[in-house]
Amino acid sequence: MQLTNQQVEALAPDKAAVARAKKLGEPRNWSGLGSSERAIWGECKGSSTYQVRVDLSDLASKCSCPSRQLPCKHTLGLLFLAAQRPKELAAGAEPEWVADWITRRQAAAQAKATKKAQAREGKAPVDAAAQAKRVEKREEKIADGLDQLDRWLSDLVRVGLASVEQSSPGIFEEEARRLVDAQASGLAGWVRRLSTIPLSGSDWPARLLAQLGRIALLTRAYRGLERLDPALQLDVRQQIGWSMGQDEVLAHGDRVRDRWQVIAQEVIDDERLRTQRTWLMGQATGQAALILQFAPGPKARFPELMLLGAEIEAELAFYPGAARQRALLVGREGAPGSVGALAGGQAIAALLDQTSQALARQPWIERFGAVLAQVTPARGDDGVLHLIDAAGDHLPVTTGEPYLLLALSGGAPIDVGGEWDGERFHPFITATGGRFHLLQPALQAPGGDD
Repeated sequence: MQLTNQQVEALAPDKAAVARAKKLGEPRNWSGLGSSERAIWGECKGSSTYQVRVDLSDLASKCSCPSRQLPCKHTLGLLFLAAQRPKELAAGAEPEWVADWITRRQAAAQAKATKKAQAREGKAPVDAAAQAKRVEKREEKIADGLDQLDRWLSDLVRVGLASVEQSSPGIFEEEARRLVDAQASGLAGWVRRLSTIPLSGSDWPARLLAQLGRIALLTRAYRGLERLDPALQLDVRQQIGWSMGQDEVLAHGDRVRDRWQVIAQEVIDDERLRTQRTWLMGQATGQAALILQFAPGPKARFPELMLLGAEIEAELAFYPGAARQRALLVGREGAPGSVGALAGGQAIAALLDQTSQALARQPWIERFGAVLAQVTPARGDDGVLHLIDAAGDHLPVTTGEPYLLLALSGGAPIDVGGEWDGERFHPFITATGGRFHLLQPALQAPGGDD
């Protein structure tokens, strides 16, 4: 994979680390630079000489410096050097301190996989009676929570939506906490997200009412769960807050092996839990897949490192349900590559048709990963940036880099990968001239030091 500056910046824990690392990304600061199929390495010269190595399979790193910041400035400096001057890292035999580290990492990964498999096989049998009792008790709490939610929704509509102008976001947070206590965390998330709507635009009352309707529909669906299609039952339960374990996904989910492109990614920060939402697009299948990862607190890293603009050979297991969207990464093979041309491109009409069919099957889908083929960015009469395809169809765009998108297009059609939320398309990547360009790079959790 040929790294870019934007991808390296996305690995940094903060902007200050980026500034320090860029100063180290010059050949004069390094000796013993090299690369192999497995790793890149070098010795950074400063107050001391620090040995830096990066595993190319997942960009995990190790530096001999005492810094607690991960990745450290020396690691980022080496990655900036690899991105800007890859020829400085000539192919050669791995030094012993690199080869030993890679070998130990591989052995540890194999031991971890073996231990996990043995634990799965040796898992104690489930006490069916005790489990049924716990489920029954939780169902009672959820039922009480749904009754309270119905009263809250009715009062909100009866009093009028204008009342939330003064009471938001507290009114939503209070109800969300009650739902958490009722063990309906999924519903709590739906209610908590309502707080972003009031006063967010001239049409906010209509959008708020639409979301209240989706929540009401979800409560009705859960109460009539036995009348739903089995696949939809699974989705409704997950929307309420019932989780599906990884073992269950691996056992019952559809497996798809492909070369996957990372086309969109966003990190949502929270005081207690950070969430990373990553969209993959299969080159052969044209299938979009959503990977959700979680990390406790601002310093923790996500389990799997997936960079925007990367391609990975991997097998995914899709969560069972009516919406074949969220997936679990089963395993990946080899080092990641770089996107040259975006896969899975489609016209705007095809995207809207696809999303409408998906919503007909499962009405609570909030986002869709997609690649729009041959669209031209242009400002509309309303001053908002739009993407316009060959048929003249267009979608409004939300982007922190509108001028970059316009400049990369130069007035010509381009392929754009991103996320569609039903109102606006959020572009994250485009590819021109055999190279990708990031449109909304965001800082991620540290890549790790193993």
